[in-house]
Amino acid sequence: MAILIFFILHWYLSLFGQTFFLHRYSAHKMFTMSKGWERFWYIFSWVSQGSSYLNARAYAILHRMHHAYSDTEKDPHSPIFFKEVFTMMLYTRKIYNGVLHGTMQVEEKFDRNFPEYAKIDRIADAWPTRIGFGLAYVAFYVAFATQWWMYLLLPIHFLMGPVHGAIVNWAGHKYGYRNFEEGDHSKNTLIIDFLMLGELFQNNHHHAGSRPNFAAKWWEVDPVYPVMRLFHKLGIIQLAPAKS
Repeated sequence: MAILIFFILHWYLSLFGQTFFLHRYSAHKMFTMSKGWERFWYIFSWVSQGSSYLNARAYAILHRMHHAYSDTEKDPHSPIFFKEVFTMMLYTRKIYNGVLHGTMQVEEKFDRNFPEYAKIDRIADAWPTRIGFGLAYVAFYVAFATQWWMYLLLPIHFLMGPVHGAIVNWAGHKYGYRNFEEGDHSKNTLIIDFLMLGELFQNNHHHAGSRPNFAAKWWEVDPVYPVMRLFHKLGIIQLAPAKS
């Protein structure tokens, strides 16, 4: 039971950091927040992702490229060019590292208006830190695992951020239905996206990229949007008007 709880907590806390902070805030600026709260969520996204930490600047740039060039050869993670998800993940990693380390030229329109904390990044993105998180996951499993098969979950912990991204970008452009005719293959995979906290409403999101609520029909549910409205009422964030 302890392993299952730990896995679910890691899955959803990491996913919340990715969709709330990296995606909706860093890439799209769907809301604003104070510098204090920005730093808090920056650290939250790091700790919740742990060994699979994703840099906010690199994430934002790749995601903006994905919207601008969705399902074209310039898209950093379109499934239509790959036979299986692992090759797509490796290609995305190559583009991500090129942006992160400055070996790939980035269009100026993408390279602006995102949070940056160099001191945090130096710690979070260092291999000793990543390995430390990985060893902590292993130690938890050694202490609480009761069946051998539970250890098969460890690779997901090690690569939690990229795993989430792969599911969204693969399934969200291959499986499901479309509410809007966009010039790409984006689809809505689930009508109540409990699995990926709204991220699988890809067709809705590509239609209105700045809209905080990823659900578009009355019968669709984006679980993160009510949380954002609560944060807005509590003064943690200030929601920006949605743009089409």
